[in-house]
Amino acid sequence: MCYNLTMLDFTVEKEIFGRGAGLIGAIDEAGRGPLAGPVVAACVLVEPGFNYGAEDLKWVRDSKKLSSKRRAGLFEAITGSFSAIGVGICEPDTIDRMNILQASFLAMKKAIGALKAKPDYIILDGGLTIPNTTINQTAIKRGDATVFSIAAASIIAKVTRDRIMLEWHERFPDYGFDKHKGYGTKLHMDSLEKHGPCPIHRKSFAPVRKLL
Repeated sequence: MCYNLTMLDFTVEKEIFGRGAGLIGAIDEAGRGPLAGPVVAACVLVEPGFNYGAEDLKWVRDSKKLSSKRRAGLFEAITGSFSAIGVGICEPDTIDRMNILQASFLAMKKAIGALKAKPDYIILDGGLTIPNTTINQTAIKRGDATVFSIAAASIIAKVTRDRIMLEWHERFPDYGFDKHKGYGTKLHMDSLEKHGPCPIHRKSFAPVRKLL
């Protein structure tokens, strides 16, 4: 099953609850595209009757459409509103070993496993479902921009990853991780050319691989 919605709301969650699901796990990831750092997935656990219209959640959107300040505030609101949140992280060596798509799926499985209760149903952003899981699931194209709980998961994943990259910046300040978070900006590419890859660069990604 695949939805393709045009506006962010709670319709998908209500429809799945209406089919008898007791708990929904909504998943998104951050960090597929960067040349450095981990891929991070987040899963928020949604219960029937969840108050998605709460005042402190009214700005929940796709994390990419929010300022860092707004994301930080929503991160706190989301963690205080959902009954459980799981986070899964796959480091660059895992990405290099199994490729970024499979590492992203593994991070999602870790996020589900970190929840205090197992969801009956999973919804996730994108066009692909998670392989080798027994939980019923639906992949939703542009889910982070159209489905409330997936957007909430996108914020958790993005803020978590950004904070990790700020910590790495303290160890490797020459690369500007505090500014680009590992993405292939001109600043990052210039730093790579000058200093070569550092331990958190993804060696299987072409721009890094050619400098090894």
